[in-house]
Amino acid sequence: YFKPSLAMTFVLIILALGFVQLGIWQLNRAGEKEFRIQRFESAKEISDLPEPGAVSEFSEISLVGRFDPQRHILADNQVLSGRTGVHVYSLFRSEHGETILVNRGWKPLPPDRSLPDIETEPGTVEILGRLGSIPPPGRRLGPIDKVKPDLWPQLLTYPDMGAIEQAMHEEIYPWVLFLDESSAYGFEGRNWKPVFMTPGKHRAYAFQWFALALTSVLAWLFLGYRRSQIR
Repeated sequence: YFKPSLAMTFVLIILALGFVQLGIWQLNRAGEKEFRIQRFESAKEISDLPEPGAVSEFSEISLVGRFDPQRHILADNQVLSGRTGVHVYSLFRSEHGETILVNRGWKPLPPDRSLPDIETEPGTVEILGRLGSIPPPGRRLGPIDKVKPDLWPQLLTYPDMGAIEQAMHEEIYPWVLFLDESSAYGFEGRNWKPVFMTPGKHRAYAFQWFALALTSVLAWLFLGYRRSQIR
């Protein structure tokens, strides 16, 4: 007959419940990613820069104006095709006077970590992109960088809009423009995506967690019957 021990029952039930919760969390993450993808694909095109509260993430926008030729933020630890580099954020002043930070794409960082030259068009240009936020780090191991107002370009590990705005001594639009692949004046790696991990991967992880939960239950049943036969 079936006679599991209390200790074994407690441990395996805790494990099974933990695995189920992790599986449900992964399914929820898959739903969140699907929602972000839908918002990305259905984002509206807007002209000029509206009030920050009147715009949504991923909105497409074209602007006419000028890049700041010197003040560039280089976001460190950005990997493209196995190569380490930086994302280049440049200030852009629109023809209507607003200033926005533009992610112009990826540039390589040499082994000696010397900062790359940032080629910038000096005249009036038209740019196209999507609005978003500076991506948060996966895991922050230190404080937000202090931005020095007299050192450009500047390499930052954890770029923060508030710290950047304070160093620039001017008001910056709270959204970042991610320069479109079709737009000139940018660098590599501008195939922007709304998510880094697809919903399918989250569902695959959920399946693995649920499989582990089932394995825990089967192990409890097997050990319970085996224990009764030994006695």
